[in-house]
Amino acid sequence: MSRIHSRFAALRKQGRKALIPYITAGDPAPSLTLPLMRALVEAGADILELGVPFSDPMADGPVIQRSSERALANGVGLADVIGMVRAFRERDPDTPVVLMGYANPVEAMGCEKFLAAAADAGVDGVIVVDYPPEEAGPFAALAKSSGIDPIFLLAPTSTPSRIQEVARAGAGYLYYVSLKGVTGAASLDLTDVANRIPLLRAATQLPIGVGFGIRDAQSARRVAEIADAVVIGSRIIQEIEAAGPEHAVVRVGDLIRPIRAALDA
Repeated sequence: MSRIHSRFAALRKQGRKALIPYITAGDPAPSLTLPLMRALVEAGADILELGVPFSDPMADGPVIQRSSERALANGVGLADVIGMVRAFRERDPDTPVVLMGYANPVEAMGCEKFLAAAADAGVDGVIVVDYPPEEAGPFAALAKSSGIDPIFLLAPTSTPSRIQEVARAGAGYLYYVSLKGVTGAASLDLTDVANRIPLLRAATQLPIGVGFGIRDAQSARRVAEIADAVVIGSRIIQEIEAAGPEHAVVRVGDLIRPIRAALDA
């Protein structure tokens, strides 16, 4: 049983919903990635999504694009991100970590080498945004055989056949993109999300996480009423950007704590 599966099972028993924050590895500085990861856990994160810097993050809006640019300027690549997870595991053997990124760095390293290194470092799941499930069968199978959950995205425009493909290929949880656009591009339309969730639940028994557009405790609480997990990315990156390296860790913790409290209220 994977750490992701175990975490969701424990949360279900407690009647709680998962909080999944996203940060970009290496932003604002490589030395701050581990402190940020630990601060997120201490503030109540259940699963961490760690972004792999990439020069053309097509699903991401300007906020996360800038975080990737800063991380790349700091010299952080895929091997460095895997090393950060390995270092995180030295003090935290329990919190699931998901790498989120794009196909180019994975292909450059080689899928088998990447998955072997990620598994050895303690990575639990991987989201490769531009691996469509229809074409990612071999990668998903290899990930599962390596003990890593392949996690796929679904959007408001996803067809019934695409939903079925994701249900077959995916593991860990299903990531539902709550809006038509890139990260941080629009406000959350909860009515539309509520209408789509039953269609997803009919196709899969995987937990459903909702992301893109969740910015505060109120919107997180509303999403948690209909989904199994709340994913927050751009809002955290904005806080890091505004705080600067000196205050980023404290400010991120201060941002996440009231969101955790709202989910548990």
